[in-house]
Parts: sequence; C-alpha cells; structure tokens
Amino acid sequence: MAANLDEVVLFIDEFEEIAGSRDRADRIDKSITNEFLKQIPLLKSQQNKLLLVCATNYIRQLDTAILRPGRFDCVIPVGGLDRAGRTTILQHYLTRLNTGKIDLDQLIGMTSGLTPADIQYLVDQVAYFAFEQELAEKKDYRVTTETFIQMMSKMSPSLSREVIEEFEKDSISYSRV
Repeated sequence: MAANLDEVVLFIDEFEEIAGSRDRADRIDKSITNEFLKQIPLLKSQQNKLLLVCATNYIRQLDTAILRPGRFDCVIPVGGLDRAGRTTILQHYLTRLNTGKIDLDQLIGMTSGLTPADIQYLVDQVAYFAFEQELAEKKDYRVTTETFIQMMSKMSPSLSREVIEEFEKDSISYSRV
C-alpha cells in the first residue's frame, strides 16, 4: 500500500472511470466516485511524500467535486504534439529505418494532428511496407518521403480540428497550475 512507502508517485490513467460525474452514474459508479472523494483528504494527510497524478482524455466527464480547488493542486492540460514534439519523435523513429531521401520538414508538416501513437503506427506501417518491398524485389529498399506519403494516405489523424479546439476551450476552463 502507498501509505507504507516513504516516497510514492501514484499514477491513475483513464481517471474518468473511477471519478466520473455522479449526475450520470449508476449506484455503483456513484459509490466509487464518493469513495475516491473521501480518500483524497486521507492521501493528502499522509506523512510520506506522495504525488497523485491522474490522467484523462475526458475532463468533462469527471465529477465537478473532483475538479474543485483543494482536491488537486494542479490541473495541467497536455495537448497534442507541436512541431517540436513531432520533430523529436520523427527523428527518433527515422534512426530505426533504412532511409533514403527524407524531407523532414515535409514529414513534420504532414503529421499535424497525429498523436505519438499515430506516429509510431505510421512508422511501423512504413517499416512493414519497406520489408515487403525488400522481400518482393529481393533488394535493399530505402524509405523516402514518398513512402511516408503513401502510408499516410491510408490513415487519418486522431486529432481532428474539432478535438483540438475542444481541448483548447477545456484548457482555459479547467487549467489550474
């Protein structure tokens, strides 16, 4: 149990599953949220160094009592990748591929709206395609910008303009640092 440790980072992903709005919940889900609300002051009163970090993609689904000051000291929005983030991730994955001519600026531009998982999936698809090409042609295949363009045409970004705009509104409404 976290209470028995001197230093703890407790991370809860998909937080809305245990702290969802009680207005829309059944009896069991209300009980779970109520119990979590009771546990927060107990966690804060521990003598150990405890950091509770919770993550959700659905902040609007959280119970309003969870979001009140005093429960969580900070509410920090973490949005989609900016250009620098996409650059870092693409550079990392490109080192794993047998590349030819790559226009990194073009790749960065065409990956707007992709999440880190989307970029990983894209690179995996490019790698599978390159492998299949090497098998079929029995010669070295170099991944190019064109390979990425071809694979991108088969997928859609996870983050639509609407999702990004909604996140930006939520950032203003819920952020507390």
